[in-house]
Amino acid sequence: MRDYDEVTAFLGEWGPFQRLIFFLLSASIIPNGFTGLSAVFLTASPEHRCLVPDSVNLSSAWRNHSIPLETKDGRQVPQKCRRYRLAAIANFSALGLEPGLDVDLEQLEQESCLDGWEYSKDVFLSTIVTEWDLVCQNDWKAPLTTSFFYVGVLLGSFISGQLSDRFGRKNVLFLTMAMHTGFSFLQVFSVNFEMFTVLFALVGMGHISNYVAAFVLGSEILSKSVRIIFATLGVCIFFAFGFMVLPLFAYFIRDWRRLQLAITLPGVLCGPLWCFIPESPRWLVSQGRVKEAEVIIRRAAKTNRIVAPSTIFDPKEQLEDQSSKKPQSHHIYDLVRTQNIRILTTMSIILWMTISVGYFGLSLDTPNLNGNIYLNCFLLAAVEVPAYVLAWLLLQHMSRRYSMAGSLFLGGSVLLLLPLVPSELLYLSTTLVMVGKFGITSAYSMVYVYTAELYPTVVRSMGVGVSSTASRLGSILSPYFVYLGAYNRYLPYILMGSLTILTAIVTLFFPESSDVPLPDTIDQMQKVKRIKRTQSLRQKRVSKVSKESA
Repeated sequence: MRDYDEVTAFLGEWGPFQRLIFFLLSASIIPNGFTGLSAVFLTASPEHRCLVPDSVNLSSAWRNHSIPLETKDGRQVPQKCRRYRLAAIANFSALGLEPGLDVDLEQLEQESCLDGWEYSKDVFLSTIVTEWDLVCQNDWKAPLTTSFFYVGVLLGSFISGQLSDRFGRKNVLFLTMAMHTGFSFLQVFSVNFEMFTVLFALVGMGHISNYVAAFVLGSEILSKSVRIIFATLGVCIFFAFGFMVLPLFAYFIRDWRRLQLAITLPGVLCGPLWCFIPESPRWLVSQGRVKEAEVIIRRAAKTNRIVAPSTIFDPKEQLEDQSSKKPQSHHIYDLVRTQNIRILTTMSIILWMTISVGYFGLSLDTPNLNGNIYLNCFLLAAVEVPAYVLAWLLLQHMSRRYSMAGSLFLGGSVLLLLPLVPSELLYLSTTLVMVGKFGITSAYSMVYVYTAELYPTVVRSMGVGVSSTASRLGSILSPYFVYLGAYNRYLPYILMGSLTILTAIVTLFFPESSDVPLPDTIDQMQKVKRIKRTQSLRQKRVSKVSKESA
């Protein structure tokens, strides 16, 4: 059968039909931008300290000194998880003794927060942390909630492609959008931390599944010249737009349940898109449903005001094509069968995992940045737009390998500079974080195209799938990189910056795929740089030995 792009070339490149598909599929990704990083606000931990009940009879002086102080970032601040033993200070208060004068506070016995905590409401009225007291001995639960979301994303990555191949792109797209919106709505009514966390994992499954389905559907319907733009400037920028609107919602809605409801409702608006987004004709043809595919293509031609040919798919060609097909015999172990593809797969896993840790780590670290959390979140989202534009330009005109390495070097180096910035230069440190996010985001959007170009056709889907799985593992780990900031403010940046720099160095050993024909078999793959150099040295030695023997 003739190439599908050749058969449908009469539709044109950028007619009304293609523009409609481009913008509707991209718009369906906006709710993903809301929920993808909603944990920044839903799981935020406000300033807190042990609660001292009003029923305890304390003088104002003792009430003000009921919490021990600790040194943090060079200044004295109240401890979050300890208080002086209330029975003791109540006795001192009754005797009329003054704290610090009559009583040495450092010698007083301390106790845990037996009566709970009081939380600052300067930034948040409520979060899941304040509702279920996920602080002190339970402070590991908030990052666990975010990790469970990314566990759902990991599971969704496994099943979405298989479901889409079996039941169709459109069906899976709208089913998973309903799943994404429905479970997100149920989270509003969570009664405990466990219920919220399980529902968040299900939201994550729908979140990635409808993103992948929209990406594949658009890639199959749109023409060759539009696909890269759709992959970089389409779904990515619309995701960034949703991410930018998120802090605007959070600024005006400070209660987590109402915020969750507000970011869920826009997903309902995607339902009517069913009437305008068709099934992938390419997928229908692959399933033998040629007549349905022709109906969609003729409708597209009518939308573009083009007269379709009388015969689009020749039934005789289709029968010949089906009879000539041979079953695929490649398996997952082919990704490690030869030394070259084994090293390439290992390097790709490291690359994807590190980029994911950097991207999600910086995004989730927003509450720890200096300045206004809502403005910082907006800026971290807004910086993605020029990053995607840069990625598109680099993919069009520059070397893949050096573009990736340069973006990673930029992102990693500025993160390593952060500990050197004086504490009073708040705006400079925030700017460096933004630049770091810019570099890592640019690399993140290029890595999909680059990885697909390096693997041969026979294992390309498996190669990208394994690499994407590594990315999900990185996103699961990223909340705990942020968690390390509780022990040292700059530790997350040092770790993420160091890993990013090391990965940039690894990227320099990748083959170059720009302006190189896509490999179809494992034998046609380009060699990893070190392997290529090693083989050339061996060939020189063999030729030298043969000359000497002659």
